[in-house]
Amino acid sequence: MGIAEERIDRLHDLARDAVAEGNDERAREYVRRARRIAERNRLRLPREFRRFTCDSCDVYLRPGTNARVRLQNGHVVVTCDCGAQARYPYDD
Repeated sequence: MGIAEERIDRLHDLARDAVAEGNDERAREYVRRARRIAERNRLRLPREFRRFTCDSCDVYLRPGTNARVRLQNGHVVVTCDCGAQARYPYDD
């Protein structure tokens, strides 16, 4: 694992902890920084990171707190407080 991947993992952990403490702006900054590192190094963000961040407002999503999660026709639909939705397929 390279330095960039380690930094992205660390920023993911920091964003999760910041949201747990109620500090959304700090978490947003960590998410933006991790995305920037991935862009510069031409890396793909880990699946867990992509699934738990909002593409529109860059907030780290916590189901029940700032995100709503529903199952609909073979998809998981995650709705952020900003109104953005993400859909992911799932298998039964």
